Amino acid sequence: MRTGIHPKYHKTRIVCACGNVIETASTKGETFSVEICSACHPFFTGKIKLVDMAGRVEKFQKKSATAATVQAETKARLEAKAVAAAAKKAKRQAAPPPAERSAEQNS
Repeated sequence: MRTGIHPKYHKTRIVCACGNVIETASTKGETFSVEICSACHPFFTGKIKLVDMAGRVEKFQKKSATAATVQAETKARLEAKAVAAAAKKAKRQAAPPPAERSAEQNS
């Protein structure tokens, strides 16, 4: 092996937000802080846990609520158009045909 090209390994301490401490070796430095580790990650624990990173959960919930209101408004608008079209059709059907109207106007 060539000398001088390989990084130095340091004993490293990784501290999770849940309080778990992991002792390992790394080329990066002495101490790290992480938000999720294998002791608290849902994949490893089997528990469902919402991890909020910079308000992403609230942002998603807000986006989905906005989408639901837009869908409801669109549905209401389409129903109003359908009711208006049905009323217009009923009015046309109730009106006498054009031939009878002209006969009534001439007499």
